[in-house]
This record gives sequence, C-alpha cells and structure tokens, in this order.
Amino acid sequence: MDTHIKIRNLSVRYAERVVLDNINLEIPRQQITVIMGPSGCGKTTLLKGINRFLELVDDAHVSGQVLIDGQDIYDPGVDVTEIRKNVGLLAQRPYSLPMSIYDNVAYGMRIHQMYRNGPEMDEKVQHYLEEAGLWEEVKDRLHKPAVALSIGQQQRLCLARGLAVNPAVLLGDEPTSALDPISAQHIEQRLIALKQEYTIVLVTHILRQAKRLADYVIFMYLGEMVECGPAQQVFERPQQERTRAYLAGQF
Repeated sequence: MDTHIKIRNLSVRYAERVVLDNINLEIPRQQITVIMGPSGCGKTTLLKGINRFLELVDDAHVSGQVLIDGQDIYDPGVDVTEIRKNVGLLAQRPYSLPMSIYDNVAYGMRIHQMYRNGPEMDEKVQHYLEEAGLWEEVKDRLHKPAVALSIGQQQRLCLARGLAVNPAVLLGDEPTSALDPISAQHIEQRLIALKQEYTIVLVTHILRQAKRLADYVIFMYLGEMVECGPAQQVFERPQQERTRAYLAGQF
C-alpha cells in the first residue's frame, strides 16, 4: 500500500473525557478511505486530528503523531496555516462566504497569493468549478451572491473553494448528510472522480454510502480503532466480532 498518512499513538481527550484512545493506522494515497461506526465513537475527532482542527476545540488535548508524507503535523515547528491549506475539509453543512460565487472560489487563491486577478484567475476559477461539477450551472451568474445557490450547489461550491488552494488531502465530515438525494449523488460522483488526484478521507454514518465509495475502511467504536483494511475485505470478511455485529445492524 502506498501510504500517504500515518497515525501513531494518537489519543484525544476533551477535559477528562477520552475520545480517542491510542489510534494507530495508515491511510492510502489517492483512494477514498471511509471512517465508519456508530454515533459518538470518535469518527469526527479522528478526522479533525488530520488537519489540526482539534486545536479550535476548547479543552481538547492531543498526543501522538499524524505524519503526512513523513512530516509530523503536530511538530512544534510546523506552520499550521500550511497544514490546513494542504488538508482541506468539507463540512456537514456548506458554509459559503458572503460574497459572489466567483469570489468564493478565488478567496483562498488570493489569501495565499497563488494567482493575480485577471485572465489567469478567471481560468483557475472555471477549472475548480468544473472539478466540483458546478461550472455549467453557474457560468452565467458568477458574480451573483453564493447564498442564492441551492444547498447542494453551495456544497459543491465549498468543494471548489477547498480544491482551489491545491490540497493533497481532502477530508469530508458527512458531507452529504444535509443534502437531498440528487445533490448527494453529485457530491459522491465528484469524490469518486477526484480520488485520481487527491487522498480522500470521509466520515459517514450511512453504511450504504460507505459501501458505494470506500476503497479502504476504518471501523471505530467507543474511541478505539477496531478494524481497518481494504473495503472488500472489511465488508465481506471482517476479522473482528464488533465489526461483524455493526455490519449486521446489531448496533
């Protein structure tokens, strides 16, 4: 396996409550890795540990290592801004910025001084809207407010905005849970296409979605990593009793 992310002895607690307990695993490059498990098992905490978003949570204490291409993102000398640029996050609900569709996509590229305004920026905005599967729907209203889009279109706009800063890893925290079925299908199709270029790590509570999307699976339960491996192996020949019980719908 071509490993992109290595997690070593990662533990997280909020105040005195342990949320993740000594997690060790590896995440493959340019595949869709799905983190699954019942509510409250630590899925989102594990996801946010991969881009240091846990530091934004009050009373969160993190120990262990998360290595991306061999670099420990928790090393004191690491630039947190650069880490979060390199590891994008698509949240449960879309958060479009209070500006135009065009400016939403251009925002990160301007902040990081990646391109100048003008034809080059226009080309990049179009490219990332195409990658998110939104260009044909918005190309005639790029300078209209983003909030006028449907919630499904706003989620794809957030995807385009995240891709525009050229991350290597894309995280998704139940990115289709707030969407209607057609919009959810659009997002799923884009993620499948995008794994050719990006390492994608998704949290989902929907087993059917995990089976549709996953190349690699991590099963979490009560803060522990119970089982991980290629999707076909975990779904068809799970090694752990708790995994078998979850897949059978027993909890």
